[in-house]
Amino acid sequence: MPELPEVETVRRGLAPAMEGRRILRTEMRRADLRFPFPENFVARVSGQKVNALGRRAKYLTAALSAGETLIMHLGMTGRFTVADRRLGEFVHETGADPKHDHLAFDMEGGGRITFNDPRRFGFVELWPTAELDAYPAFADMGPEPNSNRFSGAYLGSAFRGRKSPVKAALMDQGVVAGLGNIYVAEALFRAGVNPRRVAGSISAARLERLAAAVREVITEAIDAGGSSISDFAGAGGERGAFQHRFRVYDREGEACPTCAKPVKRLVQSGRSSFYCGNCQR
Repeated sequence: MPELPEVETVRRGLAPAMEGRRILRTEMRRADLRFPFPENFVARVSGQKVNALGRRAKYLTAALSAGETLIMHLGMTGRFTVADRRLGEFVHETGADPKHDHLAFDMEGGGRITFNDPRRFGFVELWPTAELDAYPAFADMGPEPNSNRFSGAYLGSAFRGRKSPVKAALMDQGVVAGLGNIYVAEALFRAGVNPRRVAGSISAARLERLAAAVREVITEAIDAGGSSISDFAGAGGERGAFQHRFRVYDREGEACPTCAKPVKRLVQSGRSSFYCGNCQR
């Protein structure tokens, strides 16, 4: 599932075609995705200006001029693609099968935004902009990892008394927004923290290193356009490049880039954790 860097990459790709522009026409090709589309969706969205295109954790948000915000989630295989409708019918060079194009927006200025999702785990919702912080997924969400609120001191407070492994704690969206399996594994490696360590037992100094590693990994991944392991592609069809920089994720049995000992894998909460048993304590 796309994590924060992938969703931010999509946001940046969509912004030139959407932000500050009016939705001239909305085409809804089925009644539902993971959930049914909002009632009167086409009428509520068409004609609205996108005042701001944002992101919260793994969600895209488009604040509309009528006072509602369009909340969009990619799910596992969802993909937004931008094309210029003035150049004729768009050919899906990204490999996305057009039969899975479920939603399209024709934008002021000539852009056409298409949402393609073969497995239909993605969804779109509408929520009052003035009450966006109360949206159920956002209400108890922790800070963004690249925000001023996120620090080693914050992690110390959030982890206090926690007996769960640090990996599980970092993937808790109530602790940090937007982190997932890939970037937690990479950050723990850079900080030298074993994913099995009890979250509440980590020293303040190591938490500072961990917070810095999280910010570093997220920044590098965004700059690289995210990670393309299977389905992910940016709004222009481009694939991410951060997968070429993985130090431990999905590298079981390969040499650790620091000590050359084999990278290990264990299963935590049904997810694979990759780490170096020598470098991560």
